[in-house]
Amino acid sequence: MAVNYAPPPEIIEEVEYPASDGKPMGETGFHIKLIVYVVSLLETYYRHRTDVYVGGDMFVYYEEGDPRRCFAPDVFVAFGVSNKERRSWFTWKENKVPEVIFEFTSKETREEDLWTKRGLYQWLGVKEYFLFDPLDEYLKPCLQGFRLTDGVYQAVPEINYGLQSESLGLTLNANGNRLALTETATGKRLLQLHELQEAYQSAEKEIEKLRDELERLKKQK
Repeated sequence: MAVNYAPPPEIIEEVEYPASDGKPMGETGFHIKLIVYVVSLLETYYRHRTDVYVGGDMFVYYEEGDPRRCFAPDVFVAFGVSNKERRSWFTWKENKVPEVIFEFTSKETREEDLWTKRGLYQWLGVKEYFLFDPLDEYLKPCLQGFRLTDGVYQAVPEINYGLQSESLGLTLNANGNRLALTETATGKRLLQLHELQEAYQSAEKEIEKLRDELERLKKQK
């Protein structure tokens, strides 16, 4: 009679999935600021939606049981999931991979961004993959994009000096060492939260001036 032995639950080793590798967030200050900037733009843009998650410099694990099967995109966006904060992203727990990934290319990452990660993201089924070189030194052109078509990445065509993301409904443009994001349908530029607040305050001041002027004109009649 065959006997299958399973160790008691208390001695089963749990697989550890580190949330950090101890390495710096970006190769240069340009890259660090760019990651923070783009995450801020997208989080502000989707602030009223609870089914969109924006991640930055976070480990994405894609094979349960093997912590070596992971990558850490500079920025990613996933739809149809909770916007609660996470330490890491597990594709088998979320039941999906991110729809859109951004990588900000540097001297150390250009080959990996162009070939290794591109192949991995295509294999995983990431719908859109965008690369941007903020220093315009290692990637020509400095802004490139790929969209999954029948399981294969095809280059996103440039339209009016920008690349359109169908998944995000946004257009990407290189703006010096920054990446400008605008709504494709309206042409409105995405703003950070503090920029929105400043715009609202400025609008309120203008409205107050108009009210004062209206009151002045009424008194003259």
